[in-house]
Amino acid sequence: MSVQKRPVVGISVGDLNGIGIELILKTFSDSRITEFCTPVVFANNKVLNFYRKLMGDIAVQYTSAKDLNKINPKQLNILTVWDEDVEITPGEMSPTGGSYGVKSLQAAVTALKDKTIDALVTCPLHKFSMQSSEFNFTGHTPYLKEAFKADEVLMLMVAENMRVALLTEHVAIGDVAKHISKEQILKKINLLKNSLRKDFGIERPTIAVLGLNPHAGDEGLVGKEEKEIIRPAVADAKKNDCIVMGPYSADAFFARGSHEKFDGVLAMYHDQGLIPFKSLALGEGTNFTAGLSVIRTSPDHGTAFDIAGKNLADESSFRAAIFVAIDIYNTRMGYAEMRKNPLCRMSAQVVANAVDEKIED
Repeated sequence: MSVQKRPVVGISVGDLNGIGIELILKTFSDSRITEFCTPVVFANNKVLNFYRKLMGDIAVQYTSAKDLNKINPKQLNILTVWDEDVEITPGEMSPTGGSYGVKSLQAAVTALKDKTIDALVTCPLHKFSMQSSEFNFTGHTPYLKEAFKADEVLMLMVAENMRVALLTEHVAIGDVAKHISKEQILKKINLLKNSLRKDFGIERPTIAVLGLNPHAGDEGLVGKEEKEIIRPAVADAKKNDCIVMGPYSADAFFARGSHEKFDGVLAMYHDQGLIPFKSLALGEGTNFTAGLSVIRTSPDHGTAFDIAGKNLADESSFRAAIFVAIDIYNTRMGYAEMRKNPLCRMSAQVVANAVDEKIED
């Protein structure tokens, strides 16, 4: 098997008035991270210098570059996306903070398309301040879906002890049921299955599906979606080379630790999945966009304007996002290599068959 190269990880800075740049500086103050990747921040020196001084000249070294062919492989790199001075007002929502965060993102996505970076880690943008006539998206995920022409994408929250995917994302709670269909559940299960294989190296993944209603509908007494939509979808998924079970009552599922018995969990809506995830991930959760041809991760939180500029941000989730991106890159490279080698494919099939036999027993 060929030797894997150290990936170039691009980083968009998020809203300039949020905590994104603070997270970057704190994370890469530990220079050992550059032993695992070559990081490139899409912004300019002035923005990072502003926050470095605000934080008391935190000990982090970085190199400025205007060309991705001239980055330093052993240091944090700042790729100059704009030269002008920009007003930064930490903690305040402003069109300037959002628009320059979008400039950073767009430059990083261009590099990702050109394959001059191997993965992208995005710092948080605010859904309101990022809006403009040139950028009319509700978040990173729909923008990336369009940018890379993906048919469907999946928001997948990743931590050491669980992976939780969402059927619906930023949908008003009163509209969630309207977005639940058998076809959509099957699409998301398939995306999750393929991602667990290709991105996490699990050849024969097991997936749990949560119900929508309390007690998973109680056989139709407190909602019919489980009986009429979710359960039939699970039954069909089982016919399509997938080990999937459910629907489970969401409260009991997480309270009993059942999430640790599955490789992935499909939740029906945002808070159903993210409240237990963030409670159990202990600040080190990562958001991964499955279904893209490229790798994109982010911390599992927002801009945190309330603490921006106060040197209070916890970089744990951002640091985890860096390492998840590196791990997925390495796993994808190994997966592609394995698929080229017929002996490896045969070995993988033997493992899959053994897993099937164990489950049937």
